[in-house]
Amino acid sequence: MFSVIITAGGTSSRYGNKNKLLEKIKDLTVIEETVNKFLSTDNITEIIIPVNEQVINEFSAILTNPKIKIITGGDTRQKSVYNALKHVNNEYVLIHDGARPLITNDIIQNTMDSTVKYGAVSVMTKTTDTIKEVDETGRIIRTIDRSKLYNTQTPQGFKTQLIINAHEKLKNGNFTDDCSMLEELDIPVYIVNGSYTNIKITVKNDLDFAKIYI
Repeated sequence: MFSVIITAGGTSSRYGNKNKLLEKIKDLTVIEETVNKFLSTDNITEIIIPVNEQVINEFSAILTNPKIKIITGGDTRQKSVYNALKHVNNEYVLIHDGARPLITNDIIQNTMDSTVKYGAVSVMTKTTDTIKEVDETGRIIRTIDRSKLYNTQTPQGFKTQLIINAHEKLKNGNFTDDCSMLEELDIPVYIVNGSYTNIKITVKNDLDFAKIYI
């Protein structure tokens, strides 16, 4: 069985004045669309959502399924996830961005299967753009070989104790994704093929795309 942590503790500083997870995509908010994908996947018994305390009442009002537990997040993503990990009751856990409502049930299931097989995985897509390294003056230094480059998405899946141990060992860091913590500890992480539509809503144009896609 799996637990799911859906991160929702950010301040949406790049989005604007409103919390982007409470914006509507048609009839549902972003966070509802995201959560519903996991509620409709078999073998997920609990969903833990660390939330900024300023909007915790708003989230509690719309996320009422008994599988959902809303907790107070920390002042960084890493601390929010660690707070949520303390509530996990299953051998395996998925960690997903609340701002990725276009995740599919197929990708979720593939991530779960790969997590059981490998112990630590991340959904990723192959980089298609040409990538340049640029110095502080704005001058292009070189073109980077993109054949081994991938864009990181979520969910990321782990054996629960494995990722808890990583958080405890690196608790003074400021990692922006959980696989990076295992990489720091030289623990293997494997990829799960993602989708180019599994975008993270960061600016208002991203929300427009999500509305069209849904």
